[in-house]
Amino acid sequence: MKATPLAIPAVLLLEPQVFGDARGFFFESFNQARFEAATGRSVQFVQDNHSCSARHVLRGLHYQIRQPQGKLVRVTRGEIFDVAVDLRRTSPTFGRWIGEVLSADNKRQLWVPEGFAHGFVVRSETAEVLYKTTDYWAPEHERTIAWDDRDLAVDWGLAGAEPTLSPKDRDGKPLAQAELFP
Repeated sequence: MKATPLAIPAVLLLEPQVFGDARGFFFESFNQARFEAATGRSVQFVQDNHSCSARHVLRGLHYQIRQPQGKLVRVTRGEIFDVAVDLRRTSPTFGRWIGEVLSADNKRQLWVPEGFAHGFVVRSETAEVLYKTTDYWAPEHERTIAWDDRDLAVDWGLAGAEPTLSPKDRDGKPLAQAELFP
């Protein structure tokens, strides 16, 4: 597994070693020892989530203010633009975002640690996203940052298209009004 720190070094792009031939391909999508070596952290994943969404569905930017979740995100069908926003007030990268294309073809994964908001937009006809979390979903602690917050200015790559949003995502708060991590 190749681990590349991004412009926000706590967020890592993970690329598995893929073995392919005329029959198809094989790769380890997760290996605890390799993950710990790549991240320098020992984490326990407690929940796997799987979503399927249509083109231009935008999910996020979500986080849990209590029971924060680290997320290991990958795509098994289609393509997304995956975004992480640093919500750690004491971080030198506080309020900055990082985005990466994840797809079934490139097999990349994004490690988004606790203290970040996370979201994605679907760029293909449909996309299936799988992600592991380090804590359980706790709806009473879930918060949403506005996907279109002007201060964050996330470039979702929508090229003028309107995203399809849930009511929760439509009602997200701007970063300036959000509950934050220390």
